[in-house]
Amino acid sequence: MDGESLNGRVTTPPPARRQALRTGAGIAAAAALTGTGACAPPGPPAAKAAPATTPAPSRTTAPTPTGTAPASPRAHPGLPAQIAHGPRTRPRVALTFHGQGDPALAEDLLRAAERGGARVTVLAVGDWLDAHPALARRILDGGHELGNHTQRHLAVNDLPEAEAYAEIEECARRLRRLTGSIGTWFRPSRAPRASPLLVRLARRAGYPHVLSYDVDSLDHTDPGADAVTRTVLDAVRPGSVVSLHLGHPDTVAALPALLTGLDHRGLHAVTTTELLS
Repeated sequence: MDGESLNGRVTTPPPARRQALRTGAGIAAAAALTGTGACAPPGPPAAKAAPATTPAPSRTTAPTPTGTAPASPRAHPGLPAQIAHGPRTRPRVALTFHGQGDPALAEDLLRAAERGGARVTVLAVGDWLDAHPALARRILDGGHELGNHTQRHLAVNDLPEAEAYAEIEECARRLRRLTGSIGTWFRPSRAPRASPLLVRLARRAGYPHVLSYDVDSLDHTDPGADAVTRTVLDAVRPGSVVSLHLGHPDTVAALPALLTGLDHRGLHAVTTTELLS
């Protein structure tokens, strides 16, 4: 967890707000979270299909498309240059997704989030957007937010300065071309945190903050849907920023139970910008 954080803790969560999704996935506490994992390449195309989910008809609520211009990065006074979580005093969390992989799985995950009334943050890889440009607008039209996860998903902290900056700036240009904005956030690829140099380069490219996280789902290891759910729910707190990935069937299968578990803890999934507002 980032040492430059806000303190405070909610000890008695309010009643659950959403019961839209029914699932048999377990949410009992089990695995301890390390919180140090880095993002990894997406899994292979889905050999094991994510099970269908059936929301309760009377409570199905998808975010309403905004129809407005996409948000751009903005500074959050009083917060560090590298943000790992939001306020611990409000019952909100941000589910953030490293954006690449099978576009069909991405669509499945976005629909599952929308059925559950959740808004998420997708940090997209530039060459993934080159291959699937319609997904940029799809994410925004679903009420979610979109950010920058470098152009080619390299170990960006280890690159020379000029190459590292090019990775940020090229993805920013893809986002601007597709949406009119460079997106709301930058997150480094293949690392949980940005180096001091990368923080400066992100600022030069137009991102006042780098987005880290305090809960690592470890979903990129494909441990099974139940394990993804347990890992997140064992560690999540008010204000948490959770690291997840598109392109993994286990993540899609875990999302309904994960959203239900958050409800039981009185927590609601919002975009990162909403979390910090």
